Amino acid sequence: MAEQTSKQLPTRGVELGAGAPFHPRLGDLALDLAKGGQIGVVVDLPSESSKSFHLRLPGGGGDWRAKADGTTLRPVAVPVTHVSPQQRDAVYDARAQQAALPVTVHHEDGGTTESVLVLTPAQVELYHLQLGQLIERRAKHLGREL
Repeated sequence: MAEQTSKQLPTRGVELGAGAPFHPRLGDLALDLAKGGQIGVVVDLPSESSKSFHLRLPGGGGDWRAKADGTTLRPVAVPVTHVSPQQRDAVYDARAQQAALPVTVHHEDGGTTESVLVLTPAQVELYHLQLGQLIERRAKHLGREL
């Protein structure tokens, strides 16, 4: 089964500074700065017959149009439900003095995003101790000796 990726996040490498255009796809949620931050579902894209994005309130209701260049639109972040470590090795960068643990970020819409958890040496030591304690508690609960 292929993993889903969150549809609401911007493409890698695209910066979303002030005035940076956002070009949502059909069905995406978009925040419209020209409407005071109103959030809408994109129900129609700019085309030859329509020179603007057509948005509708989630769940139905009021419709409006937004500029076709996307300058007033911003992506709506999909809330994160949890983060889980990937089954890949963590990496320590001696030059930067930090560790990187590959993780998967899980979103409310069922999508996932790959990311990296960056840890300082002090955080690595702290989590080493805490994970050791968890392993001991689990072993005790299962009636095993370490």
